[in-house]
Amino acid sequence: MRRRLLYAASPEMAAMIERADELMESAAFTAVKVEGKTRAGFFSCRDGSVVFVKRSAVRSRVAGLSQIARGSRALRALRGAKILTEAGFHCAKPLAAMNALESGAVRASYLISEALANAHILSHFALGRTGEPRRGYARRKAVADALASELRRMHDAGIYTRDLQETNIMVEDRAGALRFYFLDLEDFRRVSIVPHRRRMLNLVHLDRSIGRFVSRSGRLDFLYGYLGRELDRDARRKAVADYLTIRRAVERERRRRKA
Repeated sequence: MRRRLLYAASPEMAAMIERADELMESAAFTAVKVEGKTRAGFFSCRDGSVVFVKRSAVRSRVAGLSQIARGSRALRALRGAKILTEAGFHCAKPLAAMNALESGAVRASYLISEALANAHILSHFALGRTGEPRRGYARRKAVADALASELRRMHDAGIYTRDLQETNIMVEDRAGALRFYFLDLEDFRRVSIVPHRRRMLNLVHLDRSIGRFVSRSGRLDFLYGYLGRELDRDARRKAVADYLTIRRAVERERRRRKA
């Protein structure tokens, strides 16, 4: 297969991504995701630094031709990173990106990005890892309020994502201030105004992924934090009813796809 370099932060990164398949088979690679056509994990470099390497294979030539038209996952990740950073949001910084091409179609895309050594997945940061003492209410409340504010700010900036899950958000405590990092950058989009339904869809998708960790009252409080706590009782009721209508529609669509 022919390889096409899309981006490299340095000549060293360009050389590294050319060897991405080799790196992922080495003892220095620790896989954290092996699912379907995706393989991703951390690679420990000889100088002691660590990077995150991701390979996304394409299921068919037809799908690969489609990616030529709309952009491979690696190319869309570069675009997503640009969207976020230009608007003042944080993400895992891309270090190199590459496509593998065959017969004019994308057959795999590769992305190397910085490893967020001091950040933790949202649920781990707010609640604690499995087997650890559960974090207190004050910690959970502070994280929820800060995230609600960050998502509201992102939507107000005209940015949304098609895949907002708690595993795609990492959190770091920087001298008492919380910093959120967004992952899976290929799903981010920028528009002039994020429609209300798209905003609610982002919240529904996030709620589905955190529902097994957080109580119903905690999730409802998060929704109030996003909508604005200055809303009166009637406005809150209307907003929650609207949110639940969209959630039910999402659930019906998921059941239909599984059937």
